[in-house]
Amino acid sequence: MTHIQLLGTGGTIASRGSGERGSVASVSVDDFVSAAPDGVDVRARNVLTTGSYRLDLADLRAIADAVAEAAADPDVVGIVVTHGTDTMEETAFLLDLVHESPIPVVLTGAQRPADAADSDGPRNVRDAVAVAATPQLRGLGAAIVFDGVVRSARGVRKAHTIASDPFDGGTVVAHLEGEAVRVAALPVRRPPLPGPGPRFDGTRVDIVTAYPGARPDLLHAAVEAGAEAVVLAGTGTGNAGPGFVEAVADLTARGTPVVLSTRVSSGPVVPTYGNGGGVDLVAAGAIASGDLGAFQSRILAALVLSTTPGHAALRDAFGISPSRGGTA
Repeated sequence: MTHIQLLGTGGTIASRGSGERGSVASVSVDDFVSAAPDGVDVRARNVLTTGSYRLDLADLRAIADAVAEAAADPDVVGIVVTHGTDTMEETAFLLDLVHESPIPVVLTGAQRPADAADSDGPRNVRDAVAVAATPQLRGLGAAIVFDGVVRSARGVRKAHTIASDPFDGGTVVAHLEGEAVRVAALPVRRPPLPGPGPRFDGTRVDIVTAYPGARPDLLHAAVEAGAEAVVLAGTGTGNAGPGFVEAVADLTARGTPVVLSTRVSSGPVVPTYGNGGGVDLVAAGAIASGDLGAFQSRILAALVLSTTPGHAALRDAFGISPSRGGTA
């Protein structure tokens, strides 16, 4: 018998209620055991029952700890995590960064609450269990399954607020055709990083977004409020307006890392422009995020800084050579 560990954390898939008070996560993950395909033994455990918009880094660490515990069970061949879509891309990426086992970790959820007549939760759970139980997907790391599409955790982004498949980006790993999992590709994974410890919970990394008229003092304000690093979500390929180069240089000189990402939903950071653009920001000390968007960049920065503070560790984590300033 194939054993799959189902871990519940809340989200829309676990929500009931409507009207003035709105839907609230309250449903146990045990309710979804019956959605599993035939021939698969599913063991359920509730880790959290929370809307993902309410999660903090301590909650993400609790989820990572639960996944690591499940992966240590020799009878478990796959892990499914039910989760809200709002911040699923962050949790999935953290799990992918630290997952050491070859067994797949598959996140899924729902766009319609558990008490909706057309709730998509049971189908997504069934699909996720099928993916987690697929032998060809050993070594996958973490992935997201929604509406029959399997995407790698790295690079995935929530791209639509209400669509049945709200995600885009990442590597499309497989599709489901009925109950059959059709594997298309496996992502190349980096070596796993150490799992988050208690210091991760309070490692503050803020995001500042560039836009016409944005003030560079927002970077300093984030640090004054307690940020250990700042992700600058630049425009386009990684750019920002007047004054940001000087602010990045100042923070870098003071020992506070600045990661340069992009506010664009798809595509890598490729420093191209001078006159205060990405080339100048990197020259001032910003660490280009490569293929990572701002929110996944924040997770990587917080994880690394919680164990090894400083620019050097972040440069290594983002694959940056100080002599080149580019992506590896």
